[in-house]
Amino acid sequence: MATDRSANPVLYSYWRSSSAYRVRIALNLKGIEYRQEAVHLVREGGEQYRPEYRQLNPLGLVPALVHGDRVVVQSMAICEYLEESFAACPLLPPGPAERARIRGMAQSIASEIQPLNNLAVMKYLKSEMSQDSDAVKSWYGHWIERGFTAIETWLSAPASGLYCHGDRPTLADCFLVPQVYNAERFSCDLGPYPNLRRITEQCRGLSAFQKAAPENQADAEI
Repeated sequence: MATDRSANPVLYSYWRSSSAYRVRIALNLKGIEYRQEAVHLVREGGEQYRPEYRQLNPLGLVPALVHGDRVVVQSMAICEYLEESFAACPLLPPGPAERARIRGMAQSIASEIQPLNNLAVMKYLKSEMSQDSDAVKSWYGHWIERGFTAIETWLSAPASGLYCHGDRPTLADCFLVPQVYNAERFSCDLGPYPNLRRITEQCRGLSAFQKAAPENQADAEI
């Protein structure tokens, strides 16, 4: 059965999930109407592990996007799916070299920073490795410093402008801002990254990013 692309997508999300945050930004930037279904990652051991949700995503992770008869998982795959399915407000430029640069920054966050600092890893460090809060914070800060140092170098290149690449938001910005949000939660020192901070503030001035912010979600617990 072909996907009904006239149907509004449904995003299974958690307000504080940086992966879901990325997808919310992408949906908003592209002007796609969508509905959210909250999946609480902590309550009662985590709603993502319930059998009904595992039918959508056997890994038990958010986000998951349902569009017609299709279920798409993993934030990068979802964003790429949205880019290929909805032509308005492209998040990737036409040139292959430019697209590769943007994807490289996004993947560096999605593959090299966030997986080492996600909720499951933090819980494991505390419960299975008996690490105290200071040790966990040190772990988090180490991987943020490693990743953000590289991203700051890339953002210093002429190809960056008001945003990660040029003067309009791209997929890279969708991934950068949620990771900065997480770094701020853990009180990481962002002083060494002036370009990263400048671009994040530029993004946060846009309604698409504001609407996607964790504190503005219906399931937010502030």
